[in-house]
Amino acid sequence: MTRAVAATEEAVAAGRPVASTAAAHAGVVARLSTLDRFLPLWIALAMAVGLGLGSALPRLDDWLGKLQVGTASLPIAAGLLLMMYPVLAKVRYEDLGRMRADGISDRRFFGVSLFLSWVVGPALMFALAWLLLADEPAYRTGVIIVGLARCIAMVLIWNDIAKGDRDRAAVLVVFNALFQVVAYSFLGYFYLSVLPGWLGLDTQGFEPGIWTIARTVLIFLGIPLAAGYFTRRIGLKRKGRDWYEHRFIPRIAPITLYGLLFTIVVLFAIQGDRITAEPLDVARIALPLLAYFAVMWIAGFAAGRAMRLPYAQTASLAFTVASNDFELAIAVAVGVFGATSGQALAGVVGPLIEVPVLVALVYVALWLARRLRWAAAAESAAAQAH
Repeated sequence: MTRAVAATEEAVAAGRPVASTAAAHAGVVARLSTLDRFLPLWIALAMAVGLGLGSALPRLDDWLGKLQVGTASLPIAAGLLLMMYPVLAKVRYEDLGRMRADGISDRRFFGVSLFLSWVVGPALMFALAWLLLADEPAYRTGVIIVGLARCIAMVLIWNDIAKGDRDRAAVLVVFNALFQVVAYSFLGYFYLSVLPGWLGLDTQGFEPGIWTIARTVLIFLGIPLAAGYFTRRIGLKRKGRDWYEHRFIPRIAPITLYGLLFTIVVLFAIQGDRITAEPLDVARIALPLLAYFAVMWIAGFAAGRAMRLPYAQTASLAFTVASNDFELAIAVAVGVFGATSGQALAGVVGPLIEVPVLVALVYVALWLARRLRWAAAAESAAAQAH
């Protein structure tokens, strides 16, 4: 770490404005791994490969149909499970219940974060989906599915680069991972079936049952969650944290990208004719996603400022409420509606939009750290008590 970056982190921790633009921006993209840095490019290339494969092998859909259980293709299901496992092996389950005493009100911080993530976020995506995709029920449903999947591990990358509070972000990730197993199916049923009925909206038949969603979540989140939890527990016990965090995790981390890219290739190979016939569909799906990420990040950042939190906690709040678990969203869309569905296409567009938007918001956060005056931890605690 350079002296300039170290000075930046020290200033942020102390609540002082950051004086050097170069220091604040130093290494934001460089601190991403090569795989993460070019994730939008890899996704775009996987889409192109999938479209080419679909044109070269027009009977691929029929072949995959023979390897199908219910609505899920077994090859795609394998890709989805591989995609989820490394993410959930990274989650620091042992940090749940541990928090350093720095004077910041954890009750207020976590309360606001969970309210924005689980109440405001799904409601906002529901509104944006119906506003911008009212005539496209499949894409609308897929976008809502993305909005229901809360952040898991990817947010820790944005949080670290933006110099957010690592401890609190880790605890939020653990809670979101566990809560999604229980709550995701209920929220999905509510926003896809119950709420549209209350509002008199025509869902055009896209009303999945609660058990259909729950079964998919239990398979594609429950199985890798259990595997990730026991992998971490056994790894830490036998080899220690240093080995697990710095040797084991880097080895399995790329599996997430490989599983994601494999899934995207297959999905676009299956949906090639539909996508090439209507190329503007991807752009239409992107609009509510762009609006969602921007609005949620602004809401989280504004809430932190309103509570007079130090910069580190404000940044963590903003990124945790704005990030989504696109792996789970893709798994649910494919598992419930099938690989050839518009919902699956909407799920795949999610990470294509989320990654560059959140990288840009990291720069925005560091710019605001430099431009605004921030309360130190002790000052923030006094303000909250008052």
